[in-house]
Amino acid sequence: MPAVIKELPVVPAERALKIIGGRWKVFILYFLFDGTRRLSELKRLIPQASQKVLVQQLREMEEHGVVRREVFAQVPPRVEYSATKLGRSLQPIVASLCEWGRRHAAELNAVDGVVLRDSRGTRARRRAP
Repeated sequence: MPAVIKELPVVPAERALKIIGGRWKVFILYFLFDGTRRLSELKRLIPQASQKVLVQQLREMEEHGVVRREVFAQVPPRVEYSATKLGRSLQPIVASLCEWGRRHAAELNAVDGVVLRDSRGTRARRRAP
């Protein structure tokens, strides 16, 4: 296992949030829960994220042991990403967070005045003035 470059917080909840915190980490994990993916597939599934940011977040999750990166020695090189056993243990947590967000979307939007966007970044709904 690679050495963890960024030190993790001591408080367990903060540690967990550090692992999955990041604009695209939950999206990445969500798609990796379904199986192994190549970077090009993840880029196609999460078009709003730049390739640079996807690679950065994949590397962070790899350092923390929740994502496995496998390089195949062929021309051109092929790289595949998958959720590790530790990463798959986050699946119920990610599902619970998604459900909580869906269940409380109206309340949160009313409080924050947030414009909802779907996974493609398209405006979905706006708070009434």
